[in-house]
Amino acid sequence: MSESLLAPSPRAFLGVERSALGRPWRDRLDAVGQARALAIAQLLGADDLLARVLAGRGVGPEAAEQFLDPTLRSLLPDPSSLLDMEAAAARIADAVERGDRIAIFGDYDVDGAAASALLADYFAKVGAPCLIHIPDRIFEGYGPNVEAVRNLAAGGAKLLITVDCGTTSHGPLAEARRLGLDPIVLDHHQAPEILPEAILVNPNRMDDLSGLGQMCAAGVVFMTLIAVNRVLRARGFFGSERGQPDLLAGLDLVALATIADVAPLTGLNRAFVAKGLSLMRARARPGLKALFDVAGADGPPRPYHLGFLIGPRINAGGRIGDAALGARLLSLDDPVEARRIAEELDRLNRERQEMERATLAEAEGEALASIGLDDRGSVIVAAAEGWHPGIVGLVASRLKEKFRRPAFAVALGADGMGTGSGRSIAGVDLGRVVRAGVEAGILVKGGGHAMAAGVTVARDRLDDFRRFLEERLASEVEARRAGEALLIDAALTAAAARPELMAALERAGPFGAGNAEPVFALPAHRLVDVADVGTGHVRFRAQSGDGARIDGIAFRVAGEPLGRALHAGRGALIHLAGTLALDHWGGRDRVQLRLLDVAPAGGARRA
Repeated sequence: MSESLLAPSPRAFLGVERSALGRPWRDRLDAVGQARALAIAQLLGADDLLARVLAGRGVGPEAAEQFLDPTLRSLLPDPSSLLDMEAAAARIADAVERGDRIAIFGDYDVDGAAASALLADYFAKVGAPCLIHIPDRIFEGYGPNVEAVRNLAAGGAKLLITVDCGTTSHGPLAEARRLGLDPIVLDHHQAPEILPEAILVNPNRMDDLSGLGQMCAAGVVFMTLIAVNRVLRARGFFGSERGQPDLLAGLDLVALATIADVAPLTGLNRAFVAKGLSLMRARARPGLKALFDVAGADGPPRPYHLGFLIGPRINAGGRIGDAALGARLLSLDDPVEARRIAEELDRLNRERQEMERATLAEAEGEALASIGLDDRGSVIVAAAEGWHPGIVGLVASRLKEKFRRPAFAVALGADGMGTGSGRSIAGVDLGRVVRAGVEAGILVKGGGHAMAAGVTVARDRLDDFRRFLEERLASEVEARRAGEALLIDAALTAAAARPELMAALERAGPFGAGNAEPVFALPAHRLVDVADVGTGHVRFRAQSGDGARIDGIAFRVAGEPLGRALHAGRGALIHLAGTLALDHWGGRDRVQLRLLDVAPAGGARRA
């Protein structure tokens, strides 16, 4: 048994009914869940903590063994289960056999860059000429546009493949057909009822019954390449002089896109990421190796590295620089050129961070004025001139985190139009309400998925947009916020937080969206050191009753309620809650607590 302290549910975990962030702590497991954890521990001989983590993610005893070993062999479906896949594979195979030039039109985010590079890698290996176009976020906007399509046709392309975009691009795809450029869409965004005239592979189209709607675009591309390879093999394309490409070698890109696009790490996605992270350890892709080096990522690749170090640097090109840099970097074989581009993306990322800080300060002021002292309103819509359209998604994400409700940030242009991005809280579908806003004529255009959406809105319709969001989402947001609680997997002491524990817990990973990272409470630990560091972070050291110590960090909380609570609690006994991470500083592995919340050790009372 591990050194854990199990709290019964549904009582408040460690008696915390109101933490520093104003929320209760609850045991993730109810009585049924605790019985499930006990059964898993007995059946597999698993550590008690690992069994609790599995049970807390809905894994039953009969599925635990397979969950701990997510393999493509057991989880990969037939690509033909996706609607239009057979037609797409046949048309791409035709182009490969004929040697037609293929145009790849990708989105400017990580998923689009990775999906584009994945396709380009494959076409290079089978000898098919191709070119990649990533649109400029400011001048072209999201998705295919008529001018770009005409340029691709003029460049000799016969087949157009859009990745991570295209599902709603009726006009540009019609222009492609008029110019003799057959369009294929490989996408995953929520789709309207009426689709453009194209071969459209998208698990989120309304008539697709594959059940694969949680895949990102790179996952859809990977499935497509399996289908294309199968068609080419059946046609005798591969032989002694031309071997089949190793499709599994592209799973590093699929893993990167899955994490960066915050796709749920369940089922097939979890297998994609597990295999992809394993591939990354070999550092065989020059672009990823260069990014890991310039980002200073230590230790073996983890979802944290992809989501917070690698992804933002690739996105920086699409946000404020050359949108094509990411796709180019990920498909490079030249390590010298890869290092040059990685350093440029690192520079752009630092510039983006400065822009984000300045914009966020303005947006937070507007949000505070909007919600008032009585915390009114269910959705935040902040808008201003002078904001860079490339960073509004990041600003929306920060607003959502700070104010715990869906948020939109909109960059207004001199022409009276605004380009905005929204981020949602769990259980509130933004993509659905944005599509409804387009259909109601309130938005010029918009789309996305449950947790994130993009909009184009006229300045004089902003108030209409706010009212529309409130009418459609108020009850959902209120219900979600009322039931908000920090779910704790287990309690442990600083002495128990050892690298061996991390190795055991890793078996339940990779962790991320849909497979939540375990949250642990450290009861009655004394804060012996607290200091602000970096750009708004707070470092601390906590000591348990037996003298064992653990270092921790709370990101972006300096001056915020959590940061103030840490400074106020210095020298006192306090309950801490957070996730565990391995710190490789100085070549020695130490476990670090990434703080999520704190509460007085005596048990917080209701306000």
